[in-house]
Amino acid sequence: MSITAQSVWNNCLEFIKDNIQPQAYKTWFEPIVAVKLTDNALSIQVPSKFFYEWLEEHYVKILKVSLTKELGENAKLVYIIKMENTYGNKIPFTEKIPSANRTALKSQDVDVPLNNKNPELRNPFVIPGIRNVKIESQLNPNYSFENFLEGDSNRLARSAGLAVAAKPGGTSFNPLLIFGGVGLGKTHLAHAIGVDIKDKYPEKTVLYISAEKFTQQYIDAVKKNNRNDFIHFYQIIDVLIIDDVQFLSGKTGTQDVFFHIFNHLHQNGKQVILTSDKAPVDMQDIEQRLLSRFKWGLSAELQNPDFETRVSILKNKLYRDGVEMPDDIVEYVAKNIKTNVRELEGAIISLIAQSSFNKKEITIDLARIIVEKFVKNTKREVSIDYIQKVVSDYFQMDIDTLQSKTRKRHIVQARQLAMFFAKKFTKASLASIGSQIGKRDHATVLHACKTVDNLSSTDKQFRKYVEDITKKLSI
Repeated sequence: MSITAQSVWNNCLEFIKDNIQPQAYKTWFEPIVAVKLTDNALSIQVPSKFFYEWLEEHYVKILKVSLTKELGENAKLVYIIKMENTYGNKIPFTEKIPSANRTALKSQDVDVPLNNKNPELRNPFVIPGIRNVKIESQLNPNYSFENFLEGDSNRLARSAGLAVAAKPGGTSFNPLLIFGGVGLGKTHLAHAIGVDIKDKYPEKTVLYISAEKFTQQYIDAVKKNNRNDFIHFYQIIDVLIIDDVQFLSGKTGTQDVFFHIFNHLHQNGKQVILTSDKAPVDMQDIEQRLLSRFKWGLSAELQNPDFETRVSILKNKLYRDGVEMPDDIVEYVAKNIKTNVRELEGAIISLIAQSSFNKKEITIDLARIIVEKFVKNTKREVSIDYIQKVVSDYFQMDIDTLQSKTRKRHIVQARQLAMFFAKKFTKASLASIGSQIGKRDHATVLHACKTVDNLSSTDKQFRKYVEDITKKLSI
């Protein structure tokens, strides 16, 4: 039997799997692809430079041992890093990124160079007229890594956050973009990174600001003819955290000024951390040159937490508040509230409050009443799996057929409808929707949504499909 890259890597994986935690294996080794075997050198492809650095830092010994077992003492491991360049197409890089591919980082002009420091620098966070350039971080110390519990839904984002906090501006994930739906912990994680950096590097200037406040400051600066001072102020920040960056959508002046600030910070090795409710590819009315910069680093998605993570979150919340609650009640709440962390904690707070105010013991019956009210007043999020089931049932086909590669018209239309409703009823990214509906890419989902919109306005029968399925999903 001939030795191939895949067979060597499979044997390595068997060894690695037996020697590390299952979750670590799933996160850091399952995404790796064996590419080629040349003499004693095995080439593997990893999803990003972040992966390469993490493997080198945490798993280099076990990789060396496993590969030596397979290929002998002269074994070599070559990393091929799949990452996006500034134009959005994917290029494989080996080991390190050639400097020729980094020219875009150095070619941008910045409005106000730092070598022209103004001793009367205006700080938009202080009262006008008071000369004070001391910058308060605007961070909430209650948002820490300790109370941001790790689970499958957030492991990559949390790991990336820890790596950035350990070496701000010194990793390949700059910017770090954390994206996901409402109440999943984007703001908490962004603050946690900032708080950790302030603890480790007290001399660094860290600033957290919402994109809305940043925009307002820029408008004020333009009114007062202080645009250059505004840019100059943000250029002295070491770690800039901007929350809800999607708020810059359609605001061309603010996008332009942020573009210059971002370039200056990035070129000078400063760290930028962004949060958004959607992935860069799904952002509307954001300039292409800015979106390409968002893709330079790492985009990490926060997803809805699974049952075990929800239980851990609740138990951690109760422990921090010094409250005891029976496990069966905690599990009942976790089982019935699945949408996001904020609603989960809100339900448990309501339960404690009801028990305290009405002097009632916390029981399953009380939990049921609270959860029913809570869920009733909360718009339920329909899952992509449920949407596929509803659409498949409607067209009397099974889900495998819906997800298949066939180009039969009625199956293609059903698949496009499933994608359309997934975009409409869930907060999942286009890439995530495509991945779950037949392993398609985000461009296919975008095309599907446009096709459904067009057919709905021109085809009476198709419009009925949309109306019928909308009713089924809205029940």
